[in-house]
Amino acid sequence: MNKENLIYQINIKKSFLCVGLDSDISKIPNHLLSFEDPLFEFNKQIIDATKDLCVAYKLNTAFYESNGLEGWKSLMKTIEYIPNDLFTIADAKRGDIGNTSEMYAKTFFESMDFDSITVNPFMGSDSVKPFLNFNKKWVILLALTSNKGSADFQNIISKENNELYKDVISISSKWGSDQNMMYVVGATQASSLLEIRKLIPNHFILVPGLGAQGGNLKDIAKFGMNSECGLLVNSSRSIIYSSNGLDFAQAARASALKIKLEMEGLLN
Repeated sequence: MNKENLIYQINIKKSFLCVGLDSDISKIPNHLLSFEDPLFEFNKQIIDATKDLCVAYKLNTAFYESNGLEGWKSLMKTIEYIPNDLFTIADAKRGDIGNTSEMYAKTFFESMDFDSITVNPFMGSDSVKPFLNFNKKWVILLALTSNKGSADFQNIISKENNELYKDVISISSKWGSDQNMMYVVGATQASSLLEIRKLIPNHFILVPGLGAQGGNLKDIAKFGMNSECGLLVNSSRSIIYSSNGLDFAQAARASALKIKLEMEGLLN
């Protein structure tokens, strides 16, 4: 999916919601365990209930890889089930030497046909550029995350007298463009989005952590939105685990709708 298509979806849906399918076999409703593929059945019903309210789905691959071969099958079936007009994110956090990154890129962009993948930039440009060689595919680089340990490295003052994450953004933004690169900024770091926007005014920013991690949507929009919206705000647990009963899909829709309506107000 190219940038224009993504912006179009945001405009027609009045939403910049990304639903995180961090589907944990130990947390899905018990009645689904009788299905041949419980994880896929859970995802399928969540997608059916929310696909008109969001513009993207983010699949954290760890929740599938942990189930071995069956988990990979669930992941493949899920990505194939998501409608083509929705942006898909492989939250895989890959990043390795160039030829290994090339294989990772083929895995997620060719074998699975994701639109994007999260990448760790720690190993530098040659570990990221192989992902940028695919047409209409996106790299989403980790920049400033929400976890407690993020300050251990991301906020270190560099030789340029910047927090390290700012140097990561400034340097890496030259590897690609706003047409094929996004950045991850955690929802609890919303106030930092103002400074980040000075570095990347036209790039999309993926903001995970809305809901369960305490992110505030109004602050995210206030500091991070640009003239094209420029935001994908992800909510996972607070949507998909709204209920663990027979009504789980309806409850997920209600939670997603609440966020979508708030987004609609912020876009107007």
